[in-house]
Amino acid sequence: QVQLVESGGDSVQGGGSLRLSCAASTSTYSLVHMAWFRQAPGKGREAVAYMHTRGDFTYYAASVKGRFTITQDGAKNTLYLQMNSLQPEDTAFYSCAAGLVFGGRWNFSSDYKYWGQGTQVTVSS
Repeated sequence: QVQLVESGGDSVQGGGSLRLSCAASTSTYSLVHMAWFRQAPGKGREAVAYMHTRGDFTYYAASVKGRFTITQDGAKNTLYLQMNSLQPEDTAFYSCAAGLVFGGRWNFSSDYKYWGQGTQVTVSS
């Protein structure tokens, strides 16, 4: 069973930056597909960013493109989400996902098998 552990969530002012980490119990290379999702109060889970860990291909939600960057450190089995120019609308519970099912879609939470416990990001105006 793959375990994912997120960290790095915090409360920041608008315009600030945070870096989230997702430590995996196995190599990110073996997981192949990893992503960050978020869920704001009263809203559904939203895909934020995706990485194909063997080719470093990435995809981003339109709302974060140019502000957020997804990266990995293979030596540390860790996925990161660098978040810059944070806005109050980025306030949400952020979760790391891995284990995309065969034929799955990167931005569909139901298509991932493994999830971390999540970390809270709060951005004040």
